[in-house]
Amino acid sequence: MDAPNPKRPCHAPPVTSSLENPCSLPSAQGFNQSNIDMTISSFLSLSDLPLFASPLSIGCSFDRVLDKVIPSAAGTSHDEFEQDRFLDRTLQLASVLYKSTERCIRKRATLKNSISWPLLPELTIKVFSMLDTKSLMQASACCTMFNKCAMDRVCYSHIDLTPAAEHVDNGVVCRMIHRAGKELRSLKLGSIYPSAGSTSLLTRSCLTPLTFSQGFAGGYLRSLHLYHLRMMDGESLSPVLSACLNLTDLKIVGFVSGRGLNPLEQLGLLTRNCRLIENLFIEIYNSAGRITDSSLLEFGDNFPNLISLSLLCFRLNDAIAQKLIKGFRHLKHINLSRSPVISGCFLRGLGLCCKDSPLETLILCNCNSLKEREVLLFLNSLLDGDFKSIRLIDVSNNQGLVSDDEGSSSSGPRFPIEELKKQRPDVTFVAIFESQSSSSSSEEVYSEGSSSYTSKTSSDSPLFWSSSNSSEEEHDYDVDST
Repeated sequence: MDAPNPKRPCHAPPVTSSLENPCSLPSAQGFNQSNIDMTISSFLSLSDLPLFASPLSIGCSFDRVLDKVIPSAAGTSHDEFEQDRFLDRTLQLASVLYKSTERCIRKRATLKNSISWPLLPELTIKVFSMLDTKSLMQASACCTMFNKCAMDRVCYSHIDLTPAAEHVDNGVVCRMIHRAGKELRSLKLGSIYPSAGSTSLLTRSCLTPLTFSQGFAGGYLRSLHLYHLRMMDGESLSPVLSACLNLTDLKIVGFVSGRGLNPLEQLGLLTRNCRLIENLFIEIYNSAGRITDSSLLEFGDNFPNLISLSLLCFRLNDAIAQKLIKGFRHLKHINLSRSPVISGCFLRGLGLCCKDSPLETLILCNCNSLKEREVLLFLNSLLDGDFKSIRLIDVSNNQGLVSDDEGSSSSGPRFPIEELKKQRPDVTFVAIFESQSSSSSSEEVYSEGSSSYTSKTSSDSPLFWSSSNSSEEEHDYDVDST
């Protein structure tokens, strides 16, 4: 019995460039471009004939022609290698025709979309520039016309990659920054709410494109938000922030402070070139270093225009907190939540020296050393006319306030809510505590005119006091995971 015929060997490596570039295919000898175009036109004019199942079909014609041409492709030598090359070239020609047809379909669809789409390209780009980054990517995949509009630099002025944090790597960040170019205004990276066990594909060099070409892109950046990027320490952030000279909004959630280093001193060195910052939000993972007056002075000198300051989880004492509020003359919002040292005595001296302070928001959430007596004295100073600009105070605490010098916690402090409602109806005072007693349960509701007061204490109910212009008005403020 004869051995079965082996499979046709492939002697030549496949040619892939011709599939992507039809012009790379060599033309037949003696043919010019006009002759090739006429031959293809004649071939395409056969489209009205049946494709299969008939002796006159195009499929049968292909079979007959190939059976005749393949033996003659090798000439008198009957070389199988030449026959294989002929078949490979035939497959390439078929693939080129298929891809050309696909391109023609896309062009027709683009033309149809451009005719039916009611907006001019300039207006389409303007609309796309208002989309978030994820929606922009989805729109760019719809058609060629949308893709062309979505490639405009203006569409990448505000890059937010936080919704797809687990799939974003350095290459994605680099392409986005390159597309934005001089139009880059804001950049958000990382996961706002990281899940347990989640890992980031970003490395320490993910922001390096901001420093390319002597900080070309970084020089246009106005807002930078980084969320839980543990690998981004001071050493990797230093060259990036040095290139962002026009930064006005900096937010770092999960800043990694060096072991034993002064976190304010480290921040002062990192941001010494960012003197235009108006909004600064820093939450650190650890703060073992001692904060000194010299580091505080340098930190304050860096931000002459600061309006909003949030320092979460810093080991700030009352003296440092008082100097922060007094040092920034334009400060309107301050958030010192989760500071384990602050007792609140710094509020006493602010009444006289900061009587005309523009401070509007004071947030001291989950400051476990915050004393009930100090908060009471501060509220009394409000009744005396101090802090005329204050609008929101939040002293909520999961453990309650410290009620006496022995350090016991209280979840039912007595504050002058009635007087505050009458004399300062424009102030909202929030104090939500976890109940310390599993047996107590009481509820009191008071409502008069447009102001409201509610006090609840139970084993599973929080405490809340507020004084505001409207009992139904909701006050939203950014405490970001306080």
